[in-house]
Amino acid sequence: MNVLLYLFIALSAAGLILSLIVHLSAVLGHELGLGQAVWALHIGIFAVWLPAILVINRTTGDFRRRDLWKAALRGCPNWMRKMTYGFAGYAIVNFIIFVFLMVSHPAINSNEPTPATLRGFSGHWMAFYSAALSVLYSATRIKEVDAGRRCRGGHPVSPLAQYCEKCGAPVASQ
Repeated sequence: MNVLLYLFIALSAAGLILSLIVHLSAVLGHELGLGQAVWALHIGIFAVWLPAILVINRTTGDFRRRDLWKAALRGCPNWMRKMTYGFAGYAIVNFIIFVFLMVSHPAINSNEPTPATLRGFSGHWMAFYSAALSVLYSATRIKEVDAGRRCRGGHPVSPLAQYCEKCGAPVASQ
């Protein structure tokens, strides 16, 4: 199972890097010259999101719905969690910019997607590839992260607990 996880982690990382390159090129107004091939990134999201959804369902089943992302990303380093949330927030801002750009630019009948179009899509690609990467990576570390959680009194605590269920002491920082 871990071999498959690492394969999908690699695909997610590659998709994130490629979508970041497409996005930066689009923001700078450069055409990549890839034509319709760039849309493979759009399809690739489904290849990494199906396993990510299966992992989320497996690793967050015992948690409250409102804690879903916190539970799904509990095995990630802090920087990866922040990266995922950052790309998600950026996708929203980027979409608003994209809408304004599309209103002000007439449609061009070309085989090459315009930089404005690629900017709009690549913002979402980065968010989805980043989230898939973080969820899948987290799944490889959840068991050791969950096993090492203890309160200051030394009692084992549940994965998202901030205070010990047994003695009420705060959970020790990891």
